[in-house]
Amino acid sequence: MIRFENVSVSFKQKKGNIHAVDNVSLSIGKGQIYGLVGASGAGKSTLLRTINLLERPTSGKVFVDGKLINGLKGEELRKHRRNIGMIFQHFNLASSKTVRQNVEFPLKAANVPKAQISKRVEELLELVGLSDKSEVYPSQLSGGQKQRVGIARALANNASILLCDEATSALDPETTTSILNLLAGINKKYGITIIIITHEIDVVKAICTEMAVMNAGRVVEQGKVIDIISNPQNPFTKNLISHSDNYNLPDYVVEQFGGDSIVRITYFGEEATNPVLSEAIRTFNVNISILHGKIDYISHSPVGTLIVSIKGDPKDVQNAIDYIKNKTLRVEVGVNEFQYAGGT
Repeated sequence: MIRFENVSVSFKQKKGNIHAVDNVSLSIGKGQIYGLVGASGAGKSTLLRTINLLERPTSGKVFVDGKLINGLKGEELRKHRRNIGMIFQHFNLASSKTVRQNVEFPLKAANVPKAQISKRVEELLELVGLSDKSEVYPSQLSGGQKQRVGIARALANNASILLCDEATSALDPETTTSILNLLAGINKKYGITIIIITHEIDVVKAICTEMAVMNAGRVVEQGKVIDIISNPQNPFTKNLISHSDNYNLPDYVVEQFGGDSIVRITYFGEEATNPVLSEAIRTFNVNISILHGKIDYISHSPVGTLIVSIKGDPKDVQNAIDYIKNKTLRVEVGVNEFQYAGGT
């Protein structure tokens, strides 16, 4: 559906070129909900904007539906952009226009007949749950309602691709969940390819099937969300995930149990519900104290993380750790090790 081949985007400045996107190659399948995640300034938004050519690649190639789009101009470019909807962090609604008029705008720009516009707007407002708000102005709406208007407007011309640039960053957690559920429903109902730009790992966990992690203009890791979240390979990805999980132990807890005794365990799938720790306690005569933990469900599969302290005879402790390593996805021993992998 969408393919980037060695794409770079540079901007000229007095002090030299800025390489916002640096030699990125990745593919996004038709009908996927794909996440591009990274810190501010990582190049995510710039890469996203090459899909509708709001930014043109300095080098490399961008393909959409098998067609090279780098050189599109004029009517061909306008036709390409009509197939792509975009929603933004701060909604970008016309404050002087009603909800109905905001959604009508792209339809009028595309010279859709008036009767069809009216019918289409009604369909879209019903889809996003705002049929009763058609004649109100954006200032009278909540943040979540404004974003729903933005989604309706982005879908107006039957777009097959929806680009979401930090679309939930300005929303509270409850509203974020409702918007993500709406996007997931739209994807399921219409098969629209959705690309989500975010710095929030929880957004990716909630909705995306595949993801790429960007840092300093480069993709440092890409693949299935479940694989990257449960077993990140790149240090930047590990830090990003851990900051989201917030597994920072207070200093007094580390002092109480001793940093060398603290172990971080990552479980995956059935491992997350198996009694691994109780078996280790019984088998190796160790004491295990649970200090922190939780289980996430990603793509309907459980991924669990526990931070524990293991105490006992050094040989028994090592045997218990080896046993746990054989039964789980990943074990990091010593508070310094898992902090490096993404703790504090």
